[in-house]
Amino acid sequence: MRKHLETAISVAIEAGKAIMEIYATEFSVDFKSDQTPLTKADTKADALINAALKPTGLPIISEEGRQTPFHKREHWGEYWLIDPLDGTKEFVNRNGEFSVNIALINNKRPVLGIIYAPVTDILYFNDETGAWKLIHAEGYVKANGNMDSLKREAIKLPLEREDKDFTIVASRSHLNPETTQFINETKSHHDNIRIVSRGSSLKLCMIAEGLADVYPRFGITSEWDIAAGHAIIRASGGKIVALSDNSKELEYNTENMENPPFIAYPPQS
Repeated sequence: MRKHLETAISVAIEAGKAIMEIYATEFSVDFKSDQTPLTKADTKADALINAALKPTGLPIISEEGRQTPFHKREHWGEYWLIDPLDGTKEFVNRNGEFSVNIALINNKRPVLGIIYAPVTDILYFNDETGAWKLIHAEGYVKANGNMDSLKREAIKLPLEREDKDFTIVASRSHLNPETTQFINETKSHHDNIRIVSRGSSLKLCMIAEGLADVYPRFGITSEWDIAAGHAIIRASGGKIVALSDNSKELEYNTENMENPPFIAYPPQS
């Protein structure tokens, strides 16, 4: 597992650098069949990550790749699940809130997660002993790619929190009526409510950091959207559960690869 994590971290940084090179240009935007945006940055990052992970011998599922039929993957024990550019809308809108997401799934649970935010050069990752946040990640990873060195430089999650407000983190691009209703109902139980909008999996990173109290998601999401963040949240002591059953943690490798409405909670919530 350690070697897998080092490989995934290294290629996440590499993919992030490639994304930033395209981000600095006047890139074009295409649209997939579901009308979600697609850019050269998505496909370039996807190719880099697939090439790096292929030697591990594990199957790979990517948002940008051809999906393996369920009857062929339903008995997979371990596989990679990646979103090479999570937050393409944020990338197109140039607000900087996008990330590279790589997760390792084992028996329907996310056990490793790597999230790299290339604009801020911040890396989130976990192993079986905990979760970490590494600032100025590119330089550290290039100079000291082994896990012991990275963990020495990183901050273990969750972070110390000073504010007392009850913080709800919500999607910047997908604030729907159900989320608004959830926010309004929560206001009746807490005196000081703070709403924070974030793009991509950075919402999940806030939960793992312990800097937000809840992230409700009522719209449709795919498994690759949240797997890496889920792994990091689990390693920090938090959880992601189905909205319909607060005791049911989300599982992966479902037939349609779509998540039910869910709520993410931070450590010790």
